[in-house]
Formats: sequence, C-alpha cells, structure tokens
Amino acid sequence: MIARRARPVLLALLVVLAGCSGSTAGTVDKTAAPSSTTAAPATTPQDHSNLPGMPPPLSPDDVYAATRELSPAVADHLPRVYVPNSEADTITVIDPATFEVVGTYSSGGREPQHVVPAYDMQMLYANNDLPIGGGSLLPIDPRTGQAGQPIPVRDPYNLYFTLDGRYAIVVAEADRSLDFYDPHTWEKKHAIAVPDCGGVNHMDFTADGRTALVSCEFSGRMAVVDMVDFRLVRMIDLPQGRHVKPQDVKLSPDGRTFFAADMVADGMHVFDAKTFDNTGFVPTGHGAHGLYVTRDSKAMLITNRHEGSISVWEFATGGLVHKWHLPGGGSPDMGNLSADGRVFWVAGRHHSEVYAIDIVDWKLLARIPVGKGAHGLTVWPQPGRYSTGHTGVMR
Repeated sequence: MIARRARPVLLALLVVLAGCSGSTAGTVDKTAAPSSTTAAPATTPQDHSNLPGMPPPLSPDDVYAATRELSPAVADHLPRVYVPNSEADTITVIDPATFEVVGTYSSGGREPQHVVPAYDMQMLYANNDLPIGGGSLLPIDPRTGQAGQPIPVRDPYNLYFTLDGRYAIVVAEADRSLDFYDPHTWEKKHAIAVPDCGGVNHMDFTADGRTALVSCEFSGRMAVVDMVDFRLVRMIDLPQGRHVKPQDVKLSPDGRTFFAADMVADGMHVFDAKTFDNTGFVPTGHGAHGLYVTRDSKAMLITNRHEGSISVWEFATGGLVHKWHLPGGGSPDMGNLSADGRVFWVAGRHHSEVYAIDIVDWKLLARIPVGKGAHGLTVWPQPGRYSTGHTGVMR
C-alpha cells in the first residue's frame, strides 16, 4: 500500500519545487575550488566498468532509479523508525503511523551513532563506537523490531557496504581506518589506513561502485579510496583547511557529482565524480550536516543543524529552490524519508527529539521526545534493491 501512494506524492513534491525554482540563490560558486594533493603516486582508477557482482543501475541516468518501490524482500518487515540516542546508550522505536514511541531498549554498548540496514536488507545494525579500542554492532530484527546480542566490532562509528555486498565497511573513526568485514561472520578481511583523514566519517560510492569519496571531519579534507584494490588513492584539501568540518557525502542521481555537507563552512562542497576535483561550494545554512535525495531523484534535502532549517537543492537547475525552518527551532541532524517519500524523519541532535516533516506541504507533523543525543535514525522499510549503508542509502 505504501508503494502505491508514492507516485501522487512525488508529483505533489514536483509542484512544490516548481513553485520555488525561480530562485538562483545557492548556485555553485566555482571560484572557491581549491588545489588538491595526492597521497601517493597511485592515480584515480580509470576502469569505469561496474564493480563485479554489483547489480547494475536500472537507469544510466539515475543511480537511485530502484528506490521507488519496496522490494518483496521487506514485505514482512514492521514499519518503524529506529533512533540511536548517543548520549543515553539506548535505541528508541517509533511507530510512524501514530508518531508514538513503542519501545526503548539498551543499545548493548556505548554511544550508538547510526542505525544501518544491512546490504541484503534482512537486518539492522546500531553502531556502538565506544569504548575506544572496542565497540559493537547491535543487530535488530526488522520483522519484530527486537534486538539481539551485540557483535564485537572495533570502533564502528559508521557502517557501509560494498556495492557487490561482499564486504561490510566499518568506518573506524578513532583508528583512522576503513575496515572490511565479512558481513555474515564479521571476520575482518581487509583495511584501508587513512592516517591523514582525522575523523573519518561519512562516504558514498561512484555509480560503478569501484571508488568512494570519504569525509574527514577533523582535518578538513576528503579521501578517495579504491574499493577493488583496497587502497587510498588521493587526499583532497578543502578551502580553509582544518577550519571546516565535512560531514555527509552524497552522489547525484546522474552519477556525475558528489556533494559533501560541511557543518562549519555552512554549505556543501562539490566534486566531479570522475576526476574528484573540488569544483565549487554551495552555501545552504548554519551547520549543514545531512544530505537526502528525494524519491523522484529531482531534489536533495540538506539539514542545517545549527539554525534548525532544511534547504532543498534541485538537480535540474543546479541551485537551491527552498528553505524551511522548524517552527520553534530545533537541531535537524540525520534521518531518512518515509517509503512513500512524503515524510522526512530527522533526529534533533541537541534537543532529544525527532521531527516528522511533511515535505509536500512543508509542515511539522510531529515532534517526538526521545533519548539524549538522538543521532543517525533510520526509517524502515526503505524502497530499493540493496543498502549501501549509513541511515539507509538505497540503490
């Protein structure tokens, strides 16, 4: 039923965006592009065939073309919103139909950061990234909403999956490493050291799945990594160096551009997805943090955490077309869209709450109290064939 409602909702969203598209504010500033540095003599991979074993995109012009319909693989999964409360060491579970909290349980560790759907969509994992030198993943059954026993995994600040599903990638922030695990046995298989990437944080993959762009929060840099040969390819210096804090990373639907939100620069860095050159910067708002492509692949939501707002970027025009402020303020951080694409669920990081926002009529539907330090929530189930990780980035 959810999937059948998606088309009229998406059409309504297009009407909203069309009404705002006359704005030219927020177009890419190409004068801000910095020089970049190379980590080693190695160059960016030139083989642009798809990663072997990876499901090819359904459309050559839209890597998110498969995210319109729910897969039969999630037909028996409970509609729920799972919220990791980093400072309370708990997971809050919300029924999205009633906006009510239906459960709260221990994360099984310390400082849960994100709730991440597995590649095959049959399990969710809460990332406990403390204690330093330890850490764990808390498995959550999406059919029941109940948690299992924590799996010891070192330093899992974030979690992604290679696009062939062969490896889980633990973003080991304190260790400055990307650690590759068997996603079934959780045996570590490979690692890519990123010693000059302080606060290794978020990432996204090229359309062919062979390369990823990774944010370095505490060093004002980005890392380019090879998913085939497990190596660091290149480091990119951002304008203002250590005075910026890159966060979420997202590939454009056409696969040509990467965006990286920056919480201190207050906008998005822009990169060519083929050369990885930094081609510009887009101011969006104070504390730009999370990036979310809409179900129709026409627009992207940017959460501006410090000013309590959400900006809308339109891919066709290459500019910002709308900004909406939370009534009464807030701190929108990480989240995801409902399956039908109408409701944006996002954690209020500094307000111990979750916001449900109608992005067609642009109104706040609910403000739900949760635990302290609400962070990388996921909405489940999500449309798509497989999960690349984070809070439910699907392809």
